[in-house]
Amino acid sequence: MRTFRGFDRISSDPQVLAGKPCVRGMRLSVQRVLEILAQNPSWDLLRADYPELEEQDVQQALAFAAAFLTDTVIPFDNSAA
Repeated sequence: MRTFRGFDRISSDPQVLAGKPCVRGMRLSVQRVLEILAQNPSWDLLRADYPELEEQDVQQALAFAAAFLTDTVIPFDNSAA
């Protein structure tokens, strides 16, 4: 299992979700937490689906995603407009 410095609640294991970063070794990826929050940013709904999830888990998932995003600029194609 791989851990990430500064993120004690985020880990990656090749045997769990193909190695995607997960919350506390659960079968709940950081990506899935972000997808749920993007669709409906209600903490109550997230907790209803994942009652084992703690507030610190969500905070670290958000911080982890922000830390691993790059400053790469994605070209915008004006010809499609």
